[in-house]
Amino acid sequence: MSSSSSSDNLSEVDTSNLPSHVAIIMDGNGRWAKKHRLSRIQGHEKGSDAVRAVVRTCREIGVSHLTLYAFSTENWQRPKKEVDALMALLNKFLRSEQKEMQEKNIRLNVIGQIERLPQDVRRELNKVMTLTEKNNALYLHLALSYGGRAEIVRMVQELIKKCKMGQIQPEAINEQLINEHLYTQGIPDPDLLIRTSGEMRISNFLLWQIAYTELYITPTLWPDFDKQEFLQILKDYQRRERRFGRV
Repeated sequence: MSSSSSSDNLSEVDTSNLPSHVAIIMDGNGRWAKKHRLSRIQGHEKGSDAVRAVVRTCREIGVSHLTLYAFSTENWQRPKKEVDALMALLNKFLRSEQKEMQEKNIRLNVIGQIERLPQDVRRELNKVMTLTEKNNALYLHLALSYGGRAEIVRMVQELIKKCKMGQIQPEAINEQLINEHLYTQGIPDPDLLIRTSGEMRISNFLLWQIAYTELYITPTLWPDFDKQEFLQILKDYQRRERRFGRV
């Protein structure tokens, strides 16, 4: 963690003008590991510290929803050794953080193709989601085996099926109905999307939901991302004027 200064003070962030929902593409674990002559797995392990810092800051400052892009549908194509290690790390994270999630009133949710995850991971996820289902101070959404295009395809298939069964008429399909058939049903669209590591792309993340989301790209590699930088990004967000297509 970098040393804090007066400009990093939590009190300087306007808590009346916070994004309700922050989404983060956590990128750069592998490059951080290479830079420090460590294994990619060690890079992912170090990235867990940044996850804790951001979750705790959101809870402390009053952000209601935090979505973390933890594992994409494309990530299944990585070497099996790395995928297995990522799943083991996820299990370890869930076991180590469930006590704090309960104490801090944080509710865990998962979006994505959960059925593709290993059985032991699904078991631990279900355990923590059940344990935290009544919590409401911060909703922590993990995007696991998630892909924006796959989500949209799934939504289209479900709506076509309901049309064929006569449950809805095609002309009744609108944005609200589409929202109700996405993984993010009931979750507000992100106000702010942060991507670390300097890459200028969305990477198949929340394609429908980020139509009017404010974007912030930082060159910082994810394991180096900390509370101070997060607060600075929130302050930058607060200086922006959001018009949603209006004048």
